[in-house]
Amino acid sequence: MLNADPIIAKMKNQKINYDRVLKKLIHQWEREGLRPKILLHSCCAPCSTYTLEYLTEYADVAIYFANPNIHPKNEYLRRAKVQEQFVKDFNKKTGKQVKYIEAEYKPHEFMKMAKSRGLTEEPEGGLRCTACFEMRLELVAEAAVKYGYDYFGSALTLSPKKNAQLINELGMEVQHLYDVNYLPSDFKKNKGYERSIEMCNDYHIFRQCYCGCVFAAMAQGIDFKQINQEAKDFLQQF
Repeated sequence: MLNADPIIAKMKNQKINYDRVLKKLIHQWEREGLRPKILLHSCCAPCSTYTLEYLTEYADVAIYFANPNIHPKNEYLRRAKVQEQFVKDFNKKTGKQVKYIEAEYKPHEFMKMAKSRGLTEEPEGGLRCTACFEMRLELVAEAAVKYGYDYFGSALTLSPKKNAQLINELGMEVQHLYDVNYLPSDFKKNKGYERSIEMCNDYHIFRQCYCGCVFAAMAQGIDFKQINQEAKDFLQQF
């Protein structure tokens, strides 16, 4: 399957436009009659909205929900359920066949990583986030190999609050550790983020008020007792 490295190599000595890289890659797929299989990491349903609408025109996509950073557990379960439900609703509405795969929830691994590297006091957007991005990209790359996908990628680049440049650089590095290609992206481009808000309204998707990480949430003043109760109330529907 085609790798993005040659495209990026031609853009050396300049800031890489990863949206442009993805478009060039898609053009190559179309020219060669390819429809690749992509395993796409998603942190939440909102980030997967426009991302799926866009990618499913050119590839067979599965969502991989692997987020050991989300705290508390009931909030994790709520976000996972919302993600799963959106995939079902999206398929029903569009006729697509997006798969939903959920990784085992292992919050202790995220906590161990953050504490062992001394990242618990890092500010939002700092080194802890970098380590968290890398951790989740490795999880999806490993799963892509296991399940036989051509590419792994992340819907995280849809969010204007996430550093897409950094996420792509990490993804390009992670692909060299696994026998699978990374899918470069900057999904917030081309009004992707604005479209995601429209789709959240159309599909009545729950939008969380914090990233998920316990450390950033505490700094933000999140009331975990309230979040836990709201999540429990939501889950009772199922």
